[in-house]
Order: sequence, then structure tokens, then C-alpha cells
Amino acid sequence: MIATDLRDRLLAILGPAGLVEDADTIAPRLRDHRGRYVGRTPFAIRPATVDELAGCMAILHEAGIAMVPQGGNTGLVGGATPDESGAQVLILTDRLRAVREVDPAGDTITVEAGCTLAEVQAAAEAADRLYPVSLASEGSCTIGGTLSTNAGGVHVLRWGNTREQVLGLEVVLPDGRIWNGLRALRKDNTGYDLKQLFIGAEGTLGIITAAVLKLQPRPRGRAAAFSAVPDVEAAVALLQRLRAAAGEALTAFELMPEIGLGFVLKHMPGRQRPLADASPWYVLAEIASQGTDQADVMEAALADAVEAGLVRDATIATSEAQAKALWALREDMSDAQRPEGASLKHDVSVPVPRIAAFVAEATAAVLARDPGVRICCFGHVGDGNLHFNLSQPLGAAAADFMARTAEFARLVHDIVHAHHGSISAEHGIGRLKVAEIAHYQDQVELDLKRRIKTALDPRGLMNPGKVVGP
Repeated sequence: MIATDLRDRLLAILGPAGLVEDADTIAPRLRDHRGRYVGRTPFAIRPATVDELAGCMAILHEAGIAMVPQGGNTGLVGGATPDESGAQVLILTDRLRAVREVDPAGDTITVEAGCTLAEVQAAAEAADRLYPVSLASEGSCTIGGTLSTNAGGVHVLRWGNTREQVLGLEVVLPDGRIWNGLRALRKDNTGYDLKQLFIGAEGTLGIITAAVLKLQPRPRGRAAAFSAVPDVEAAVALLQRLRAAAGEALTAFELMPEIGLGFVLKHMPGRQRPLADASPWYVLAEIASQGTDQADVMEAALADAVEAGLVRDATIATSEAQAKALWALREDMSDAQRPEGASLKHDVSVPVPRIAAFVAEATAAVLARDPGVRICCFGHVGDGNLHFNLSQPLGAAAADFMARTAEFARLVHDIVHAHHGSISAEHGIGRLKVAEIAHYQDQVELDLKRRIKTALDPRGLMNPGKVVGP
């Protein structure tokens, strides 16, 4: 229990709107997006300013109370959920949502952590610019969350992860001090790059409150194509052909299986099959640049791929509406798995040349363990990131399948490790993989991470139990 006087001190800083105690209001925030974890908290705080947050964190730090930051609550590894003890205070950043500055001349935007990704994209577009990070959850995930998890998405192939979009940060440290690193400099060679410590740290070192982000020129021409390919090897070969044809204008290259497309067509209203005949695998590719001839480039490259036997059939969107319809098939794939029952999700990455071998080996290993498992493997082939998801066998009990989480995770992750890959490509570590990561990472690396955690958060109060184990 938290002492009444401490609660009153927080209330004096926050005001009634900033202290959330109603159980029904807090309840959705205590369950992670996938429903794997349900925590407890004495109350949640919702600061409206950075100074309010800093003041509250100083009080909580002094009292030795653990803090769990949360943005849009769209994470998939339990990284923003308090534990079951009821002793951790939940800190919501959704009221810190100002767009502080848009600088078209410098190609930057300065935003607060509570802004949604979609709001930042819209602010950039209003200035005739592009903020290139794009995720299926962009309407609800927050910038603070994308920074804290180093979010990826569909455009990493062209522009990189969130980490590569950041010029400066503002962070409240565990003891309430504010580090103002909001510098919009492309060059700043003054020693340790502190902002990189907080990007991808999942709130375990401090709470990001604002960021200076890079903007890009808004593409004038765009071409999206949906292609049927016979196998994963053909998809990887098609990637190389499109790269050769389009260069850096190739912005996205997504792999989808027939089973995943079938789930989408079955469960998501209004979706339609783009091609007449089914195929084992599909590729959704996009070219975008300042030029207006991207459809011609795409058409020529696909025609060559058809002649080479890499593509069976393809369609190129002829309007923005058609492009959105094609992208909806990919963006709906995760949600379309839910009606099919329990799903064990593996967010992994391997070097692009090893993708086909990994998929073949992991598929064989899973089916040898349980022939009834339905494998739905899709993802960002252009950067090596696959979502190797396992849907429960037909007729199986969801609880029984979920009980095999560790078994299948070790099976898949061992193969990922053998291919020199990562067991967390873009979702983070959170609570879900904090024990698993210790099995694969070098002990020197783990020790360095623990030392960083201890240096910045010596009392262990920031999002404890996530990212790094004891």
C-alpha cells in the first residue's frame, strides 16, 4: 500500500485529472495488448507537463516505489504492464501530446511522447514532408512507445528503424531529473551518444517525454504491387531484382503466406483476393520516390520476374484506394489470426540470404513436433524480419496450446540462433523474453546491459523485470 501522504503529494502536483484511481478506468491499462499479462497498480498518474512528471518521479524515487511507463499499450511482449504485486505505479504519457515544432527547412519535427504515430505522420504531411515509420497500430501507438521499443514496421528497408529517425531526446531520469537532449543536429560528435541508451530500453532507464525526429521529402510517385510467388526462395530473388530496378526507391517488401491471406479473407470484412488463383506465397512490394514513373519501373521489373519464373501472377494498384486495399491484407494479418484460436508469435530476424533456409528448417521442426500446428509466417523480408506465428491445431484447446509457449519458443529460437539471427526483431524483450534472451546473448553483452541499468537506475525502480534480468 502507498501511504496517504505520498498520494496527497502526488495529487498536489497533478491535480484531480492527473491521478487516476477509478478501477474501471484503469482496468484496460492493466492488461497487455495480447492478454497474456494482467497486473495491478494502486493508481495511475497522467501528467500534463514534463515538470509534473519529473516532480512525481522524484517523489516516487525517494519513496522507493517502482514505476511502469505506458503509452498506447499496443506492445506485444508485456513491456508496459505492471506486475501482479500491486506495488508498482503506472505512469501514462498520453497527456504529453504537443507537437512543439515543425521545421520544414531543417526537415525535423519536435513532438511529445504522447502523440500517436498517426498524429506525427499527419503533422509531417501538412508540412509536405514524410515521417517514414509506419506500423499497423499507428493510430493508437505513441511516439514514446515507438522510441522506447525502437519500433520497426514496413519501411525499415528504405529508412531504417525508429532509432535512425531520432536526432534528440528529452528524458526524465528515475530520480526526477530532466535530461534535455533536444538537439536537431545532424552532426554532434561530443562523446557518448546518450539518446541511443534510451531508444529501445523500454522505459527501464527513464521516461522519454519528447523527441526531435527527422523528416523526409514526401514521395510524389508511388507504386504498390501484389505478386504470387512459388516459394520463399523466389521471394528473396524477387527482392534482389526489385532492388536492382528501383534502387533506394524500394520502400517495402512484405512476404505473406496463403494461410494468412485465407485468415484475412475469412475474418476481415470487405477484403478481397487480389489475384484469381491461390499461391503458396505472396509478396507485397512498394516503390516510392520523387519521380512519377514508379508504376512503369514496377511493371518492367515484374515482367522480367515472370519470365524468369519467380512470379506466377501480379497486379499493380492503379489508384490510392487499390493500394490501400492491398496494404490492408498485410496489416490485417495479425488480427485475422485471433479468431483462429491461440497463436504463439515469434518476432525474429535472420540475414536476408538465410531467410528461405530458416523458414524451411523451422517449418519442418515445428511440424515434426506437432503436425497439426498451422504455421503463419509473414513479415518484412526486405530487412530479414519474420513473424513466425503458430496457430493452434484445429480442435485443440487454446489453453493447452498456450502451455507449450516455452517449448515452441526454444525450438524456433534455436534455429534462429543457428542462422545468426535475433529472437526479437522489432517487438522488444519486455517481460515475455527477458528469461529467453539470457539463453542466447553473450555473457559479456548481458553484463554490459546490467551495468548500464545499474548506472542509470541504481535502485531498480524503472519498469523492473523487463529487458534485463537480475
